[in-house]
Amino acid sequence: MAVDSLVDVPEAVDSVVDKQPVIEVRDAVKRYGVGDASIFALNGVSLTIEAGEYVAIMGPSGSGKSTLMNILGALDVMTSGQYFLDGIEISSMDEIHLSIVRGRKIGFIFQSFNLIPRTTAIANVELPMAYQGIKPKERRERALVALDVVGLADRINHEPTELSGGQQQRVAVARALATRPALLLADEPTGALDSKSTADLLNLFDQINAAGRTVVVITHEDDVAHRAKRIVRMRDGKIISDELNKERVA
Repeated sequence: MAVDSLVDVPEAVDSVVDKQPVIEVRDAVKRYGVGDASIFALNGVSLTIEAGEYVAIMGPSGSGKSTLMNILGALDVMTSGQYFLDGIEISSMDEIHLSIVRGRKIGFIFQSFNLIPRTTAIANVELPMAYQGIKPKERRERALVALDVVGLADRINHEPTELSGGQQQRVAVARALATRPALLLADEPTGALDSKSTADLLNLFDQINAAGRTVVVITHEDDVAHRAKRIVRMRDGKIISDELNKERVA
């Protein structure tokens, strides 16, 4: 089944120009400690990502990319600055409201998969939708479509231990897609995968983005970053370059 069969994905395709940015970060600062002992994990970062973009954020350890990922994913808050996610300012939200925004606006994909053990693939995909209050019948329908999209229609009743690493990551992608998020945010998604599973996952990201979904990948791997259409590089808590990937953009 084609990726764009997942309802609402084509929204970004229909009118990308008219949509507000999915991500707009203004002068983000994240500081730990006080006084002379303070450390800037982010130091004046501004970043705009439009609907339908495929962006890789790169940098070595300590560059600030993981801190930025936590900010973008509403997992952490800035010391100062503003963050608009799909038009909603979340910079000063409390944890309760941040958790609501995370569930509704962001589909996460992590290196460690974060699947629930002894729980079937389809139940793993359905769980975030249960927290959203989506009725069981619709949850099941969306989960079936999402698992079909990632090529696991024949593995819906398998538990994580019965799946390969690549298959587990595809379940995680299905779980993220099924919630119909504004943003698909992947943190080092290929770190636990072999070369074939990595290629399969990156091909899937290509398809998801081609269907209109905004994809942001945090990575330190050049091969992974160069599948994106735009590459943002960080060092010492700052963005040092932000360029279109000419190999991927016609």
